[in-house]
Amino acid sequence: MRNTISFMSANYIAREIGWHMPGGWMQGDGAANAWFSPVETFPERFDGLLRSVKALGYDACDIWTAHLNWSWATDRHLSAARELLERHGMTVPSLAGGFGGTIEELRAACRVAQAVGAPVLGGGTALLVEQRGGLVGVLREHGLKLGVENHQEKTPRELLGRLGKGDEDVVGAAVDTGWFGTQGYDAARALEALAPRLFQVHLKDIKARRKEKTGFQLVDAGHETCRLGGGIVPVAECVRVLGRLGYGGAIAIEHEPEDFDPSEDCRVGLRFVRDLLAE
Repeated sequence: MRNTISFMSANYIAREIGWHMPGGWMQGDGAANAWFSPVETFPERFDGLLRSVKALGYDACDIWTAHLNWSWATDRHLSAARELLERHGMTVPSLAGGFGGTIEELRAACRVAQAVGAPVLGGGTALLVEQRGGLVGVLREHGLKLGVENHQEKTPRELLGRLGKGDEDVVGAAVDTGWFGTQGYDAARALEALAPRLFQVHLKDIKARRKEKTGFQLVDAGHETCRLGGGIVPVAECVRVLGRLGYGGAIAIEHEPEDFDPSEDCRVGLRFVRDLLAE
């Protein structure tokens, strides 16, 4: 069984602000949306993004919504994105991010996912609680799945509670191993517990929480991402668990530092995961 190993484009959260993001996630999100949204420059800038990812050895890229956002993507954006993905021979395992709080916004997100060939929406939407029936109907209508990413959930049980029972064909988990690390839970055990609902894996490592404050919001919250194998998350065991489970879905390498370019770490991470899968 061969897993797709992909690059999460949100790894470049701080790229458009010079790898210095003290203002938190939304500082980088806002800058990326502003950079990619103008339709006149989108083809060149999206091409540059894909070239960067391809140069690291990846043939698949999860597209973060700030790089192609359902809130501003026109037919011209989507046509250019499809053409560039085909030109670079890249597949898209998921559209990653937030998918709004209304059915209309969800439909817009589904439109983008379908345009780039992404089978999974990986992230979250308030509709899971507020309009679950409508959410499920739209997902089935578009032939898509929602992989809900864990952040504040401290255990797999909490994430399963968020997913709810039923609709397992379209509502599942996009497990972020790094966030389980931040919450102090063994990510390998979490993958085992969540196996029946597992749609995607965001393979991420984090450093131990620093004693001193740095002024960077994620670092100070105990979510300082690092090269796979260099932190406190048992990433090697996570990959081995996926092999034992027979998991055939995508594995997205995720590393979103606030103060440096993670490209080389992601290049090394790709080899790291390939070697583990080959064992």
